[in-house]
Amino acid sequence: MKQKSVIRTLITIVILAAAVIFTGSTLMKNKKENAAKIAIAAQTNGSVAVRIATTNRQPLQHDFTANGNFIPSQQLNFSAENSGRVTSVLVDEGSRVSKGQTLAVIKADQLNVDVESARAAYNNALSDKARYESAFKTGGVTQQQLDQATLALTNAEARLTQAKLRVADTYVRSSINGVVNKRFIEPGAVVSPGTQMFELVDVSQLKLQVAVKENQVAQLKQGDDVDIRVSVFPDKSFKGKITFIAAKADNSLSFPMEIALDANPGNMIRAGMYGTAVFSFPSAAPVMVIPRSAFIGGVGSNQVFTVGKDSTAVLKTIVSGRITGDQVEVLQGLSEGEAVITSGQINLSNGTKISAVQ
Repeated sequence: MKQKSVIRTLITIVILAAAVIFTGSTLMKNKKENAAKIAIAAQTNGSVAVRIATTNRQPLQHDFTANGNFIPSQQLNFSAENSGRVTSVLVDEGSRVSKGQTLAVIKADQLNVDVESARAAYNNALSDKARYESAFKTGGVTQQQLDQATLALTNAEARLTQAKLRVADTYVRSSINGVVNKRFIEPGAVVSPGTQMFELVDVSQLKLQVAVKENQVAQLKQGDDVDIRVSVFPDKSFKGKITFIAAKADNSLSFPMEIALDANPGNMIRAGMYGTAVFSFPSAAPVMVIPRSAFIGGVGSNQVFTVGKDSTAVLKTIVSGRITGDQVEVLQGLSEGEAVITSGQINLSNGTKISAVQ
């Protein structure tokens, strides 16, 4: 037993020694690799290795696309306004309806009783006012009594009108022209105010809902024509006009926008389909640009290193303009053909010796 224990101990020691040797060799290898990388940045003459690019003039490409979904021009979740039992439903899902068309009827027995009661009170108030007017002429009642009778008649008339409106609301009528997309009730169902009954959509004109970035929205305005592509119809193209641009960005710093589809032959495009808005702009005159990577810490810093005399780094403050992809417009601070440093800036300061590498 003692011999076996000794053997196990020796095996454990060998394994631990091998692990230490492997770890040490790995660290040494990584150290050598890091040293080799650092060596790239420092040449034998003490200069820092950098990559450079030359400023040039070229037209900025402003065209861009935005993806979104088609939505109906109107969508309404139609809810009940009165309590009661549904006696009949006159439309099905997919039915086309017109504004004012009756969609369903709610039982109105109690409401009809309320109308009759309100009408009786109105007729009584009307008779009282007529009597008071006649008595006022002979001095039988005072002006105050006549005014009270007039007010009672006005209130009775208002209650009658309100009761009639509640009865009218038992006939559930569409408030838009459209299609019944969903039906949530059946005859015999009991509803209360707020109970959803139908979802109505107007698909006579569709809108493509997209969102664009801050530097893109500045180029757009309501009424602009837009080309539209639909993923399920790759061989067809459509046209639209911008009808809405949000005045405020959303949480993702994008601006929601709606584009009305000019035409939809055969209603081939349906609400909910995926679409792409293609924003195209005429070619502009060439402008001076530099790579985005030339900026120290980002475009917002407006600082770059240029290549000065005797191959030294020269720190310059410039004025940047529009950004398109990896190219940034230069408004002030650089001359055409001037060399700017695009990588290695972290190792530089003003006047550092540099060497260009591929």
